[in-house]
Amino acid sequence: MTNGEHAITGAGMDVDWDAEAGSFDDEPDHGLRDPEVRQAWASRLRSWLPERPCDVLDLGCGTGSLSLLAAEQGHRVTGVDRSPAMVGLARAKLAGRDAAFLVGDAAAPPVGEERFDVVLVRHVLWALPDPGRVLRHWRGLLRPGGRFVLVEGVWGSTVPTVGIPADRLTALLAPLARDVRVERLSGDARLWGKEVDDERYAVVAGVA
Repeated sequence: MTNGEHAITGAGMDVDWDAEAGSFDDEPDHGLRDPEVRQAWASRLRSWLPERPCDVLDLGCGTGSLSLLAAEQGHRVTGVDRSPAMVGLARAKLAGRDAAFLVGDAAAPPVGEERFDVVLVRHVLWALPDPGRVLRHWRGLLRPGGRFVLVEGVWGSTVPTVGIPADRLTALLAPLARDVRVERLSGDARLWGKEVDDERYAVVAGVA
């Protein structure tokens, strides 16, 4: 599973992400090629991540656009994506940076006993079969004092809705984290390269 809006147009787990990789960055919030969109995400990410350099685990990293922003802000990044083609593009995008990219399942990333200061996930959790169980596993990957940075939403007007509402996600995090903060993102068109009217948000939550 990879992050971004291609994942929300249908059954995300059924998409051939290797086939999508070549055009994935064409979406404004995927490739962050537009300077205004890139700056909008960089500013948000700077406010979500610790000020000091830290270890960030970017799950469902796609082509590494958020990983690159984190690396540019001085953080050490490990990215995981199930698509070898996406991982290849991420490795090229961050060549020479303090970053490593692994092919694997975001729900159970192949990072062994390594632990991180931040678990960063964008538009991935909603599509996983048991998000509560996944969050518990991710909690075990965080060091004491670490944090979740989860960008999610409920997209479009289809019924049933596609995504995970903020109140459900915060309820799932309640037994795992403290200082759970929801930041609404729908009103900032710069993030998406267009106006949006569905539910888009970030949750930042610390762990003891």
